[in-house]
Amino acid sequence: MLQDPSVKYRPFPQVDLPDRQWPARTITRVPRWLSTDMRDGNQALIDPMDTEKKTRFFNLLVKLGLKEIEVGFPSAGATEFDFINGLVQSGDIPDDVFIQVLTQARRDLIERTFESLKGARQAIVHVYNAVSPAWRRIVFNMERPQIKQIAIDAAKIIRDEAAKQPNTDWHFQYSPETFSTAELDFSLECCEAVMDILQPTREKPIILNLPATVEAATPNIYADQIEWFCRHIRDRDKVVISLHPHNDRGTGVAAAELGLMAGGDRVEGCLFGNGERTGNCDIVTVGLNMYTQGVHPGLDFSNMEEVVQTVTYCNQLPVHPRHPYAGDLVFTAFSGSHQDAIKKGFAAQEQRNDQLWDVPYLPIDPADIGCSYEAVIRVNSQSGKGGVAWVLQQDKGLKLPKRMQADFSRVVQDLADKTSRELVASDIWTAFEGHYCLGTDQPFKLIDYQETQSPHASGSNRLFVGKILMNGEERSVSGRGNGLISSVLDALRENCGIDLEVEDYSEHAIGHGSDVQAAAYVECKAADGKKIFGVGMDADVATASVQAILSAANGLATREN
Repeated sequence: MLQDPSVKYRPFPQVDLPDRQWPARTITRVPRWLSTDMRDGNQALIDPMDTEKKTRFFNLLVKLGLKEIEVGFPSAGATEFDFINGLVQSGDIPDDVFIQVLTQARRDLIERTFESLKGARQAIVHVYNAVSPAWRRIVFNMERPQIKQIAIDAAKIIRDEAAKQPNTDWHFQYSPETFSTAELDFSLECCEAVMDILQPTREKPIILNLPATVEAATPNIYADQIEWFCRHIRDRDKVVISLHPHNDRGTGVAAAELGLMAGGDRVEGCLFGNGERTGNCDIVTVGLNMYTQGVHPGLDFSNMEEVVQTVTYCNQLPVHPRHPYAGDLVFTAFSGSHQDAIKKGFAAQEQRNDQLWDVPYLPIDPADIGCSYEAVIRVNSQSGKGGVAWVLQQDKGLKLPKRMQADFSRVVQDLADKTSRELVASDIWTAFEGHYCLGTDQPFKLIDYQETQSPHASGSNRLFVGKILMNGEERSVSGRGNGLISSVLDALRENCGIDLEVEDYSEHAIGHGSDVQAAAYVECKAADGKKIFGVGMDADVATASVQAILSAANGLATREN
């Protein structure tokens, strides 16, 4: 890298727009959307889509609610032409969907483009020519009047070709290609010259695509360019301003959003931003950004998994695991502090009396786009007690008391450090069963019991009589107390030599309806002052509490051995 890059690169000039209005605006209106996945996205693939993949992609776009779809560049070759012509002839294009095709500003290519659309009910023909100084000087060796004439001649050919197929509802789009690096006044001049030929109306406006063909400045400058253009174009009510940001500086989404604030009517892009170089504008991200601000984008992303699977199949490109809204890890927290905040946020959300979403670290409810809560919190060596508790709650319905969360999190932390990998729900449950002695290999295991009222008048008026397996041998035990739990503790003390004192007890239901179960938790203190936790689960809450005491007894016995 150069020590002084200014000798090679120049800062992009500001737009003279001191009274700019867009910074004070918010996006409240849904734009028109154009998917360029099948054209701009397709030409950026290592292996372009075949007919089967294009058809599958088209069907997905229709299902998502896209009403304008750029289906290809028919003059590029036989594959493109045949697909587009076959799509038209198939009758599979919904009545409310406009297909769009692209052509350079050359007579033979324009004529070939119209040929591919014969029989179409409705279509948008998109013609472009580059207008920026670098292109005029380096690529074309032309001056402004010659570049403008290319646009005028193309508009005339389009007008005449459309007239030959009067049964099609034709709409036109013109791009002063390389708009973002061209002089604003010259882009305006070219667009108005095309309008003179095509004569747009309020009922059938012309689409003027103002692309950031190569993103060369910060997104606020693109917004300034759009606002300047919207102010100066004549017959604004006969024009649709279409935004086509690229992502060379990594701000394509921001450019689209600021461009909408600046007056843009339409956004062109690809579902996950695929496109040449660093990509096109990401329609999924822009649309769901709007959704999180209370504006429905008019696109249905309620099954994000299906969208990701279809796009990755058709493009043979992965969606990054941290991709906004769509990545495998985008809703996942590994950090303990993050997990604790999310867990508390969900708990608070359940107590709300309205539908407003307010969960830390989650700008959107994952359920809105078809994602489950199970993957929101995952556990590795960076995780805390809240994350472990969340996994058990989602996987098994257990709601561990706070001090028990801390006790078990140390077990999970040790396991994560030893394995040096993410722990899945099955790993955590196996560790839970082992630590709280819930498996088959238990020093004390309940077989059956009865609880009766003691005839004695003292405070210990409950009698527990039970059968347990003690180290594999069946034994009858009994104990008295003022309740079930105290009588079980007395039985263990008198018959098994296990001395425990309960300091905390809690219980809750797992599930709903006829299949509901009970979970019971105890925090006990051993004779040496150490804390022992136990857990029990059963369809009967009383039995669950007995099992929780035995779980703690097993923990004490295991520790002492």
